[in-house]
Amino acid sequence: MSNDKDEGEDLSMWDEALDEQAEALAEGSAQAEAVELEELTEDSAPITGDEKRKLDAILDIPVTISMEVGRSNISIRNLLQLNQGSVVELDRVAGEALDVLVNGTLIAHGEVVVVNDKFGIRLTDVISQIERIKKLK
Repeated sequence: MSNDKDEGEDLSMWDEALDEQAEALAEGSAQAEAVELEELTEDSAPITGDEKRKLDAILDIPVTISMEVGRSNISIRNLLQLNQGSVVELDRVAGEALDVLVNGTLIAHGEVVVVNDKFGIRLTDVISQIERIKKLK
């Protein structure tokens, strides 16, 4: 029971942070842009039992999600000289969006948020399926 309460408090903190961000955006000059979406159709046949079983099988496959702040290429000589307090320059500027990778494949960009002393990432741009497939070729 205590764990459920802690999770509820954590979710509440995230909700508050997201509401705060939404208010900040509403007060600023940022305005939402209209996006054209494809119409959903009911033409497709319902999922069969076999298809559902296959889908259930892949839904449980674990994947690794990682957030990349930036990259840098250095020589082994410089790598061996790193110690506590060393600074490694990255290929990104401060405030630039982070990359969100799933099994090493870029799927989105986001920004770091801190809620209740824990880091998180708010997705700001999700790469479309078509763009991801094009990058594989």
